[in-house]
Amino acid sequence: MLDKNKQGIKYMQEGQYEEAAKAFAEAIEENPNDSLVYINFGNLLSALGEEEKALNFFNKAIELDPEAATAYYGAGNLYFNDENFAEARKMFEEAMKKGLDNSDLYFMLGMTIQQIDQPRLAMPYFQRAVELNVDDIEAHFQFGLSLASQSMIDEAIEQFNKVIELDPTHADAYYNLGVAFAGYKDDGEAAILMFDKALSLQPDHLLAGHGKKLVEEAGNNNN
Repeated sequence: MLDKNKQGIKYMQEGQYEEAAKAFAEAIEENPNDSLVYINFGNLLSALGEEEKALNFFNKAIELDPEAATAYYGAGNLYFNDENFAEARKMFEEAMKKGLDNSDLYFMLGMTIQQIDQPRLAMPYFQRAVELNVDDIEAHFQFGLSLASQSMIDEAIEQFNKVIELDPTHADAYYNLGVAFAGYKDDGEAAILMFDKALSLQPDHLLAGHGKKLVEEAGNNNN
């Protein structure tokens, strides 16, 4: 017989959210001081879009166990979704201090810092995210963007190529490769190839269309 907390997790994984909520509520009745149940209930409420209630559960978990790293992480995600980036950053950094060490945390911390317009400071977190999860497409893409923002173009190209390797349909990665080749490598031919690839995947990719047009015009002017 599974305990109520494990039963709740099982229901949650199966998409039986009402049953999961019931199981977690019963688990809290049985063990009102178990921070883990509050975290799981918070994760469930978060998945259901009940963000305010979810935050209360994460805060309760932290109150019961100030070392509960995943509670800070859960709260950080809620603040991030609410565009409260300063508070999100605080929570993610707290989760890191409490020992959470996974790619999702570093990715979210990078995204948060990027939102505060500090791409250079975000870079090492994206780097750590891809080190811990080499198949994380979005982390490679964001790492590439942060590298490009610091004019580290060869390194950025490497990341965008990795994105394409993992997801050959990633139009934005092709677009950013086009920008790198056109603006930094002075290779109009390669740039047009990349812009065309982005447009073949996403015909309404306005930036790729604009980039291609600029490169073609520059080529005509040079002839």
